[in-house]
Amino acid sequence: MTHDAGAGSPSPLRAGFLGGGFMGQVHSRAARAARAVLAGVASSSPASAERAAATLGFERAYSSAADLLADDTIDVVHVVTPNSSHVEHALAAIEAGKHVICEKPLATSTADATRLADAAAAAGVTATVPFVYRFHPMVREARARVAAGETGRLLSVQGSYLQDWLLAPSDDNWRVDAATGGPSRAFADIGSHLCDLLEFVTGDRISRVQALKRTVFADRATSHAITTEDLVAVLVETRGGAIGTLLVSQVAPGRKNRLHLELSGAAETIGFDQEEPETLWLGRRTRSQSLRRNTDELSADAARLSVLPPGHPLGYQDAFNAFVADSYAAVRGGEPDGLPTFDDGLRAATLTDAVLASAGSGSWIDT
Repeated sequence: MTHDAGAGSPSPLRAGFLGGGFMGQVHSRAARAARAVLAGVASSSPASAERAAATLGFERAYSSAADLLADDTIDVVHVVTPNSSHVEHALAAIEAGKHVICEKPLATSTADATRLADAAAAAGVTATVPFVYRFHPMVREARARVAAGETGRLLSVQGSYLQDWLLAPSDDNWRVDAATGGPSRAFADIGSHLCDLLEFVTGDRISRVQALKRTVFADRATSHAITTEDLVAVLVETRGGAIGTLLVSQVAPGRKNRLHLELSGAAETIGFDQEEPETLWLGRRTRSQSLRRNTDELSADAARLSVLPPGHPLGYQDAFNAFVADSYAAVRGGEPDGLPTFDDGLRAATLTDAVLASAGSGSWIDT
């Protein structure tokens, strides 16, 4: 479906968006940075689509998702709608022959995520999920160090993803509603990032989990009888035999978006903090150190993503830009390393269902 501008230069991809909220803003900046044309947007209503088009700079607003998907000039569709609608929209985009970037959680159940992963594979389209923390250069450096054996055999994992945006009972959002956001909130929304990063960096997989979850506020400003969790604690064991603890909370005072992962091997510990993404902490029995991003000292994959010189900090939007750029490269036939696909979205759904099952039963659940 991609178009050719002639003279050996492909024309820019034309991106259509379903949804125009906060994540629509982040995605649109990344699409623009990747030199895509912001072709159009559909939202919850024609009026909302018109506002999003004017605010974000789309060529036009569509009256419905169906109208946007019927436009044969659109190459790739970004699905940035509420969680419960991801399956409907992503499946329709695939059936329309579009490439798809779908916000996470890919789906609110393993069964639906499987449907989407299977549909994308059968259609042969590029279908990706923004596990964007993979795209920090120092995360790629951590991954390269583990793969090279610098850490030795992985022994233990400590991880947390902490926020405070739902700290007060007056704080409210559509995500707290299970009908709209899905049966899991904190874990599906941010715990999925933590688990994806753990498995991506280590090359190991979580083999079983035991979880506790809490809903701190059953009632909020306009939401009542809330069942989705505010925080969850998870014991994990990996297939390689490491054990660990993960804490996920949206009610941790002072923590805005703190994803922290610490991997302890027999020879070295590697620590990464998303709020300080320019640095890895390397813990050794002697001579522990902070390793700052310096392109000349990085692995090839980390250096590829290090698009600014050392001392010029790269952050969340830069990571998101790199994810979208790699997704678009895959649309054009490339095979970027580490690109998170619908299979990774399915993996996150599997882990989420296991965490909910464990929290409900009190038992270990295999993943």
